[in-house]
Amino acid sequence: MVKIECVVDEGIYLGEGPVWDVEDGLLYWVDIKGPHIWSYEPKSKKTNRWIFPKDITSIFRRKQGSAVVTLQDGFYFYDLDSGALELIALVDADEPLTRLNDAKVDRRGRLIAGGEEEKEEQPLSGLWRLDPDLSVHTLEMGIICNNGPCWSPDDKTFYHADTFMQSIYAYDYDIESGSIANKRVFASTEDEPGLADGSTVDEEGYLWNAQVISGQLVRYAPDGSIERRIPMPVSNITSVMFGGDDLDTLYVTSMARVDHPGGQGMFAEEEKPQPQAGGLFAVTGLGVRGLPESRFAG
Repeated sequence: MVKIECVVDEGIYLGEGPVWDVEDGLLYWVDIKGPHIWSYEPKSKKTNRWIFPKDITSIFRRKQGSAVVTLQDGFYFYDLDSGALELIALVDADEPLTRLNDAKVDRRGRLIAGGEEEKEEQPLSGLWRLDPDLSVHTLEMGIICNNGPCWSPDDKTFYHADTFMQSIYAYDYDIESGSIANKRVFASTEDEPGLADGSTVDEEGYLWNAQVISGQLVRYAPDGSIERRIPMPVSNITSVMFGGDDLDTLYVTSMARVDHPGGQGMFAEEEKPQPQAGGLFAVTGLGVRGLPESRFAG
């Protein structure tokens, strides 16, 4: 039986980017506009928070210790103990209308991050790869709003959503080089009540997507067909990640924001947040497990 519980009810303005670190036994996620990093330890139910000077869009632990983060303007190292922030590389520095958005680490320890045009209207942003040697490579341009980068269990397929193109795309992925090819539409949300936001892939190769606006968790089969839908208690869920000791708890982030500048008019403005909007939810009883996420190798 599926059970949904709000485990952190802090009214986070724009919760995003959950990632379960197997070694720490912690779920990390961000409040992009807080801007904050959050962590949650399920056994003790304790949370921690780190405050940032500018928008933060993702966090990942490093194999060498501490963390790598994407801020609005580029890749940085971040020391979780001291708070020291060290620039690795700026991204798309000549384009004032864009910022980095969602990101994920592949199973060779590379970090792939995509951006968004902040008015969510023009295809001005792209996908970039940060390699362990700290070199940055452009994979694609022409993106409005990247969300949900993730990989199939065999590393042969890379997925990401361009939310306001109303599509989740699949690509051939070369795990040896980190390159993408053969872009095609994996699933469309044009006839859906919501838009594709963050995603993860379970051990059976099915893609789980947080459908923002509709508040539905959608599980897609490898052929792109919908296998199931699970309604959530709040409408603006943002991303998903399997965690816990057995990787069988699906954590779901959400946002409490009620103002939506941009968004092509697809968001209805709310006078006040829904109860538990901006909370972190734990979904159990799904009968599936996730895959362990990798640390950044640089």
